[in-house]
Amino acid sequence: MLVELLVENFAVVERARVRFHAGLNLLTGETGSGKSLLVDALGLLFGGRASSEMVRTHAERARITGIFEAPAAAKKMLAESGIEGEDGELLVEREILANGKSRAFVGSRPVTAALLRDLSQHLGDIHGQHDQQQLFQPASQREMLDSFASCETQVEELGSIYSEWRACNSQLEDFDKNEQEKLRLADLWAFQRKEIEAVSPKPGEDLELENERSVQRNVARLQENAAAAHSLLYDASDSAAAQLRVALRKIDELARLDGSQRETGEALKPALIAIEEAGQAMAEYVDRLEADPARLEDIESRLASLDKLKRKYGSTLDEVLHFLAETRVHLEAVENSTERRAQLEKERAKLAAQYETAAGKLSAKRREAAKQLSKKVESELGSLAMQRSQFTIRVLESGWTSEGVDEVVFLISPNPGEEPKPLDKIASGGEMSRVALALKTCTQRAAKGTAKTLVFDEVDAGVGGSAAESVGRRLKRLSAASQVLCVTHLAQIASFADHHYYVEKHDTRGRTVATIAEIEGEARTREIGRMLSGERVTAEAIQHAAQLIKLGSGKA
Repeated sequence: MLVELLVENFAVVERARVRFHAGLNLLTGETGSGKSLLVDALGLLFGGRASSEMVRTHAERARITGIFEAPAAAKKMLAESGIEGEDGELLVEREILANGKSRAFVGSRPVTAALLRDLSQHLGDIHGQHDQQQLFQPASQREMLDSFASCETQVEELGSIYSEWRACNSQLEDFDKNEQEKLRLADLWAFQRKEIEAVSPKPGEDLELENERSVQRNVARLQENAAAAHSLLYDASDSAAAQLRVALRKIDELARLDGSQRETGEALKPALIAIEEAGQAMAEYVDRLEADPARLEDIESRLASLDKLKRKYGSTLDEVLHFLAETRVHLEAVENSTERRAQLEKERAKLAAQYETAAGKLSAKRREAAKQLSKKVESELGSLAMQRSQFTIRVLESGWTSEGVDEVVFLISPNPGEEPKPLDKIASGGEMSRVALALKTCTQRAAKGTAKTLVFDEVDAGVGGSAAESVGRRLKRLSAASQVLCVTHLAQIASFADHHYYVEKHDTRGRTVATIAEIEGEARTREIGRMLSGERVTAEAIQHAAQLIKLGSGKA
C-alpha cells in the first residue's frame, strides 16, 4: 500500500507531499490541472522510463519519493538483494537529472530501474491512458487466470516435474554430445591406468628408497663413522661410558660421607644406561652394514620407474595415486554409461508422462476457468458502458514450460462485428482502464491480501450516467481488498471516495504551480458540486453533491 508520495520539481509540480490511505482514494480537479502527473510520478517509482522533459524548467533535477507498506513477497525479493525496509515500511526513490539521466533507490540503496519494475509487481499496477503494465503481459494474464482458478499449487507441482525432466534431459544431451570424446579418452585412460598399475607405487615409497640408496652408496663411510662412535661411546678405555663409571664411583664415595650428593649419583645413572645403549646400537648398526651392488641397482631401477610416473601424472606419489583413482572413476563411468543412459532414458520417459498428465489436468482447469472468467468480465463490462463488448480468454497449446503447455491470451472486441484482439491492441485508453477494472473486480477474491496499490487513470473516459455510478461502485468494491487510487472527472465516481484529493493549478511568482490537498466536509461537497455544474457552482449542484456523497457512503 502507498502510504506517502513526495513529488519535487516534476513538470509543473514544484513540491507536493501527499499521504494516502487504505480504501478508495480519488483525485479530482480541473482539466489540465495535473492530476495525471501524480500517476506519472508513481509510474517512475514502478520503473517507468525517465526523460529530461519531466524535470521542471530551471531545476537541476526532479525527485519522486514513495513510502510503501510492502507485502511479504516484496520484502522477500528485496531481502535476497540485501535490502530491508524499516518498521515494515519501504522507501522507494527516483531522481531524474536535467540531462535525462536517472537514478533509483530502494531503502536508500542505489538500484536499477529493472529492479523497480520487478518490485512493482508486488507493490501495484497502473492502468491508464498509456500504462498497460503487467496486466497486459501474457505471463501476467496467465497468472491472473491461475489465481482465479486457484491452481497455483498445481502450477508449482508441475514446475517441479518440469525441472526434473529438464535436468534429466540435459544429462542425456551431455551423453550424446560427449560420447565420442569419452570413447576416445577411454583408450587413453585405460593406458594410463595400466601404466600406473604396472609399477604399483605405494605412498611414501620413493622417500624410503631414496634413503636406502643413500645408505648403499656410502657403506664404507657409514661403517667408519659408526665404528668410531661405538668406540667413543663404549669400547675405548677412555670412552664416555668408562669415564662416566669412574665419575659415578667418585660420587658414591662422596655420598657415603655427605648424603646430600646421593641424588647427583642417581641422576647420572640413566645417562650411563643411555650411553651404553647408544654404543650397543652403533655396534649392531655396523654389523648390519653391508655393500650390496645388486640391491643398489634394483633401487635405482625402481626409483627411475617412480620418477617416470611422477613426471607424467604428478609431482609426488600421492598425486600419482590420486590421478589413478580419478582415472578408474572415469573408466567406470564409461563402462557403465550404457546402463546409466538407459536409466536416464527411463527416468525421462517417466517424468515426461507425469508432466503430460499434470499439464493436461491444469489445461482443462484453465479452460474451464477461462469460460467462467470471460462471462464474468463481459458482464462487468456491460455495467461499465461497454455493453456490446465481447471478452474472450483463449487457452492455446504452446511448448513445454515450467508453467504448463498453455499460452493464455485475453482478447476483446469493444464493438460488434470486430475481430477480438489482444488487450494491448485496444485503441481507447478509457476502455483499457475499464477492462482492467472489470478484471480486477472479478478476480479480487483471488487477489485479496496482496496489499497492492491499484491505480486507475481516466477510467471514466467515455462514461456517463448510470454507467459512471457502476464504475464507482466497482472501484469501491475493489478497494475492500486493495488500496485504489483513481483519477476521475465524474462526480458520480468521486462520491464513492473514502479519501478525496483536489488538484489545482495556479500562478506563483509568474510560474505555473500544481498543488494537491486532501479535502473533506464542505470543501469536498463544493468540489463535487463543481464537477456537476461546471465553472459556476449553484445551490442545486451543492445539494445534489451532498446527496451523491450520502449515496456513495451508504448513508442515504
